[in-house]
Amino acid sequence: MSAPPSQPPRKSRRELIFHDIFLIAVMATLAGCGLIYEYLMAHYAGRVLGALESTLYAMIGLMIVAMGVGALLAKWLPCPFKSFAWLEWAIASLGATALIIISLSISLAFSFPAYLQDIYGLHPSITTDGQVVQGLAKIAKATPFVIGGLLGLMIGMEIPLIARIREQLHGQHLEHNLGTIYGADYIGAGIGAAIWVLFCLQLPVLVAALSTALVNALIGIAFLIKYRAHLPQRKALWLAHLSLLVLLAALAGGGATWMDNMHRALFKDKVLYTKITPYQHLTLTERIIGAGLPKITSLYINGRLQFSSNDELIYHSYLTLPPLLASARQEKILVIGGGDGLALRDILRWQPEAVTLIDLDGEMIALFSGDDPEAPPAISARLLQLNGAAFRDERVEVIVGDAFVEVEALLSAGRHFDTIIVDLPDPSHPDINKVYSTFFYLRLKQLLSADGAIGIQSTSPFHTQQAFISIGKTLQAAGFTSEQYHANVPTFGEWGWTIGTLRGGSASQRIAASEALNDAALSDWLSKPQILAAFVFSPRYFADAKQIKINTLGSHQLYQYHQRAWKQHDGAFFPGQNPFD
Repeated sequence: MSAPPSQPPRKSRRELIFHDIFLIAVMATLAGCGLIYEYLMAHYAGRVLGALESTLYAMIGLMIVAMGVGALLAKWLPCPFKSFAWLEWAIASLGATALIIISLSISLAFSFPAYLQDIYGLHPSITTDGQVVQGLAKIAKATPFVIGGLLGLMIGMEIPLIARIREQLHGQHLEHNLGTIYGADYIGAGIGAAIWVLFCLQLPVLVAALSTALVNALIGIAFLIKYRAHLPQRKALWLAHLSLLVLLAALAGGGATWMDNMHRALFKDKVLYTKITPYQHLTLTERIIGAGLPKITSLYINGRLQFSSNDELIYHSYLTLPPLLASARQEKILVIGGGDGLALRDILRWQPEAVTLIDLDGEMIALFSGDDPEAPPAISARLLQLNGAAFRDERVEVIVGDAFVEVEALLSAGRHFDTIIVDLPDPSHPDINKVYSTFFYLRLKQLLSADGAIGIQSTSPFHTQQAFISIGKTLQAAGFTSEQYHANVPTFGEWGWTIGTLRGGSASQRIAASEALNDAALSDWLSKPQILAAFVFSPRYFADAKQIKINTLGSHQLYQYHQRAWKQHDGAFFPGQNPFD
């Protein structure tokens, strides 16, 4: 009869205290890592898939559910010591490579159609977007959620395994074992959240991922050393962890370049410069359309086109000129958004006394001010030429912060403005919804002079009809005389704006009576007849407007209208069809 396997000697109380301290510290550290992974996956998925907030919430919800499933499955794992060591290796391996896998899948899905066109010599008008290509795109969009689910599943196994290890070391059931472990988990998660906000958001996304994976790998190695007596066959574990360290070093050396190359593959035009700020991913591209013709510079934010230099003048002229024309004076102007300085450039032609601009992203403003230390001088010079070095004008006051908060600060300071221009992103995610609400417009109403005017970027009137009409009705509900107008911007198609006044004639009446556009320096593009024609819509466009709701703070009504238009109809407009059908 073979001898029973030897058991480690019974531990003293002092040894058990040291084991408890080690395991509780490990649990707190892993909880911080788990929360960082959760935020990291949600944050990056939002960047590459768009609709940042909705993707973020979906990813966090998925990972929380997956953690619960992992906690249930952990009881089926054999030997908790061996299982925990392999688990940390697996989490670190997937956490380190997750972003590159996601980037690769998205890049392949986007570049495959162009690859087919090149291979078969197809004319650009012949699209290669059949079922196979669409299938690849669906797989690419699902990849972040698959990886997030796997990470969540494994992270959820950590608490039960550490609880089992602790009881096995004590040799008895511990009455408050789970409470102790969960306490360390909650505290560690809170510390992880602070690390994410204070440090990770300031780092390149891959650096944050690799740093977190390194912590998991080092914990796995420390665990191998401390509990080697409970791991008699550990050669494979050591080999796996050492190989993981080599992988982390390789990714630290070349991963950023690989991801940058894959990011560039998403764009048809040449990528000139890319920058990840704490709030968004900025990408500048260049297109050469022919000898002797100017190069087209475009800005993408989180993969979505924001402007192209060949026709941005159309958009910004319609954004700025009508409200400025409708205002009795143009001395003090407030711009909300517009971090590229293009609206600011057009406003400064009116020779105002002062312009105040509020934008959340200070790094974007630095880029378009020519003050980004990482941007090549040629890029800075190009952007300064594009916006006329507007941010360097001494009349411009820049406030970096959330407009929802900063508007309150302006009110507290007793500030007033002759014209307010709101150039914010489309209401494509819930967080933006608040700055399209009656509450926000009421605050702007208090900032606006009685004979002034407000102009608001209002998304596409034909691709998102309900959202467009809702913005106009929301401004009206806030006490403005509200009107809407539209024009074609070749890069975006049909686009719309909302304009409001407080007293006296409507904006269109004031524009009709204004003589300001007689000065050719104010606009090389728009005339008064063009502007007034933009207020004309098809006869039945507003026929169902009574059914469309205003957007109140917290209702997310506008966000829902915007999402519905793109999800149900892919942004298509159907003349004569009820938008609620």
